[in-house]
Amino acid sequence: MPTVAETGSITRRRARRPSVRADATRTRGSAEKTGSSLSGRVCSVLRVVVVGLTGGIGAGKSSVSSLLVERGAVLIDADAVVRELQAPGGAAIAPTIERFGPDIVDVSGAIDRPKLAAIVFADEAARRDNNAIVHPLVGAAIAERLAALGGADDIAVLDVPLLVEGRGYDLVAVIVVDCPLDIATDRLVRLRGMDPDDVARRIDAQATREERLARADFVIDNSGSPEDLAAAVDVCWDWLAALHHHGAAAPK
Repeated sequence: MPTVAETGSITRRRARRPSVRADATRTRGSAEKTGSSLSGRVCSVLRVVVVGLTGGIGAGKSSVSSLLVERGAVLIDADAVVRELQAPGGAAIAPTIERFGPDIVDVSGAIDRPKLAAIVFADEAARRDNNAIVHPLVGAAIAERLAALGGADDIAVLDVPLLVEGRGYDLVAVIVVDCPLDIATDRLVRLRGMDPDDVARRIDAQATREERLARADFVIDNSGSPEDLAAAVDVCWDWLAALHHHGAAAPK
């Protein structure tokens, strides 16, 4: 039985690597382009191959990242990094208080994330200011985690909700988890109990579905059942294993 090991926001599951399909190619729903188109967008930390994972709110990105970890990926979770930065004593505490006032901290000394979200998703200037605080800190923390992987022979998945909107990362490829907006909205309202107006504001604050798909090298459709999603992730994992097996060119 594979086991999971967590270090900070790095998660890995010790599991056997899948066999590499010699004819691994990508088609819509499993991939979009040929492997040669990726040569200019590669990040290698020694033998580690790094890919980005993103998707709109409610698309099911967290489910996909968990499934990839089960198959052997090392996960670097940007949301987990943010939670660490906003925890008591975290690097984001002081600048966030300076910008939003002392009431933005809860009784534990952490940033009150629901209160902060209510502010930034209702005020574009506040959202930009918060991003200016958080994004550089997240980028530095992610760089440290990538460096910590050292010479491991891994497929690292960089899970970044705002990958399209935010800072650039040198990546072998970008995986986008996709589903229609009505399905995503229904999940958020029905399963998470979110207010529909809050959902709409958060969707409006993100890149559009079309913008994400335009950046995708591989699209995972999550509009169906959990079984459909698991099968799609299997195809994605075989594709990632092929990239890892054949190697990638250095960044230009």
